[in-house]
Amino acid sequence: MTSIDLSNVKHHPVIAEISQALSERTRNPDLPFFRTIAVYFTSVIASTMRATLLTKDRGEIPVNAYVLALNSTGTGKGYAVGITENEILMGFRMNFTENTLPVLAEINLRKLANKRAAQNNTNEEDVYLGLNKEYQNYGAYPFVFDKASDVAIKDVRNKLLMAGTGSLNLQIDEIGSHLLGATDALNAYLELYDQGMIHAKITKNTNENKRTTEIIGKTPANGLFFGTPSKLLNGAKIEQEFYDFLETGFARRLLFSVGVPVQTSEKESAADVYARLSDPKTKSIVNKWATHFTSLADIAKQDWAVEVPDDVGIELMAYRLDCEKLAKAMPEHATLQKAEMIHRYTKVTKLAGVYAFVDEDSTLSMFQLHSAMKFVEESGEAFQALLSREKAYMKLARYIAGIKTEVTHADLLDALPFYKSTTAQRNELMTLAIAWGSKHHIMIKRTINEFGIELFSGETLQETSLGAMRLSYSTHFAENWSGETVPFSKLSILTQAQGHHWSNHHFHYEHRKEENAIPGFNMVVIDVDDGKTSIKAVQELLKDYTWLLHTTKRSTEKAPRFRLILPTNYHLKLDSDDYKAFMEQVAEWLPFTTDREAQQRSRKWLSNDKGIFIENLGGKLLDVLQFVPKTTKNENYRKEIMSLESLGNLERWFAQRFVSGNRNNNMIKFALALMDSGLSYGEIENRVVEFNKTIPNGLSKDELQSTVLKTVASRISNMP
Repeated sequence: MTSIDLSNVKHHPVIAEISQALSERTRNPDLPFFRTIAVYFTSVIASTMRATLLTKDRGEIPVNAYVLALNSTGTGKGYAVGITENEILMGFRMNFTENTLPVLAEINLRKLANKRAAQNNTNEEDVYLGLNKEYQNYGAYPFVFDKASDVAIKDVRNKLLMAGTGSLNLQIDEIGSHLLGATDALNAYLELYDQGMIHAKITKNTNENKRTTEIIGKTPANGLFFGTPSKLLNGAKIEQEFYDFLETGFARRLLFSVGVPVQTSEKESAADVYARLSDPKTKSIVNKWATHFTSLADIAKQDWAVEVPDDVGIELMAYRLDCEKLAKAMPEHATLQKAEMIHRYTKVTKLAGVYAFVDEDSTLSMFQLHSAMKFVEESGEAFQALLSREKAYMKLARYIAGIKTEVTHADLLDALPFYKSTTAQRNELMTLAIAWGSKHHIMIKRTINEFGIELFSGETLQETSLGAMRLSYSTHFAENWSGETVPFSKLSILTQAQGHHWSNHHFHYEHRKEENAIPGFNMVVIDVDDGKTSIKAVQELLKDYTWLLHTTKRSTEKAPRFRLILPTNYHLKLDSDDYKAFMEQVAEWLPFTTDREAQQRSRKWLSNDKGIFIENLGGKLLDVLQFVPKTTKNENYRKEIMSLESLGNLERWFAQRFVSGNRNNNMIKFALALMDSGLSYGEIENRVVEFNKTIPNGLSKDELQSTVLKTVASRISNMP
């Protein structure tokens, strides 16, 4: 956002009124898109008549515009272009090509003949006839063209240089389908934008192909590239080519518009629609500007020069400095954004000149400048939206998550135009999709079947709400299991109820058995029944997590047995085998020994109305993605765990935290956890010393004694 306040600035009437008319005629309320169409065609008129700005700091600047206007099918983009060309601009086009161009060409050819005859001391009429023949040999002037080679563009440009008027107007519909075939034209357009100049191409001079005398001059060029975003930004070669063009210079040259889907009202009757389309006000606007534009194709308007007064020039300079400051603050890698931001002032300058020409002003006004700024700022926002559109790997992740079945590389190649055929390319794309998905609630699984074929499946994960924990319960061990969602804070009512069985899954037919289990859970339930793990130790070790703990019927003061319930951060849907593997890894991750015998989805637990319960609310939820089998995250986790296989649960728990935490502080926590488990000082000392040996760059013997073990000894001596 620049320091110049544009909030109360209105768009120039020519843009505001034409875009409104196009919106009414197409029944599409997307005014920013139609403003872009209006800007392009208005620029064509001004540049055809060779309007220029006379600036004190940059010299003479010809006006012209390059526009990229993207919108979905059915939004009226083609119809809007047709209305503008055939109804609003047609009078200007016919008046210019039939009346103004021939007269100006005759005048300019006579001037050229006079100049060359004087230089070469030759007959002026003979020189004129030669020039006129060359002019005619270039063929008729194409006011608009949709494809061209660079040679053809130079030929038309030479004709216009001889005529001393006119502009090059390239309009490509469905730019996504025609981008690759327009490379020559677009490369030529890179040179033409700033001053309408292009370097000549040297060819061999022959009798059949004699090199003509080069005419030094400027020929403004305009470009309208419109179509659907899906064709241009398809994630494949076309999109890459498009970004290459942005990199090579179109980012700073183009005005951008990315339309939004049409939101037509279903309440409109046929009579309402007919009334809107035939509204005389809309027709009046079209006629008004068509008449005005026709009048601008006048010899008196040729080479219209617009002076920039000092106050307007200083305002433009302030805008330029603002843009440069904003670009400098952008990250170094944001090269396209920087280029677009730095050169916004050029687009503003050219567009302000267009507005002045349409208003028939020879001095640029502050309103015309600010209106141009307002439009270019809108264009900049559209450009940012364009760059933030989904990349190929994002589309891949969403596709796999939405397809609801396993797919192979061949399936993806058939379904997705951007999917790569080479192994290295598709592996890279899949890796990016998996990584992006893991940060955007999408989980992708990768498996290999018995034939060695790689299979992919995925799902969009639902974040767990503590107000909706999934469970089922019954007073019978198998029948009449009612599935519900309950707040986690109320779960203790069930765990302390009398004679109730419960599970963390729902079941088909309200019958609890493995084959009836409905995939989907958002909490894990752990039985700690070795009689050696203290509740106090668990409370301390898991103090950062949200959990509910309740004692079971077999629990005693000396041999505590309890159940630990931890809500997960995501609602997971796992089949029987994956759930078993998942629960095995959760048990392996926990810092204490748990019951690993029953890891089925149909597992049930019995409430205990005689026991006690403890809650720890407000902590973080258990991050489960690293435990889900067949995922890249799980593969990485397994590799990390394999290096710690020789350690016990508690040692492994702290070993993983030594990587990122304070070594001394973590070692003290480990020692205190041992103390909470009821070990003697001698046992704690032995465990600490042995554990320290397994840690890379462990603590020194002196540090262990003077800090860790000293703390333990002090705590034990103060125990009642």
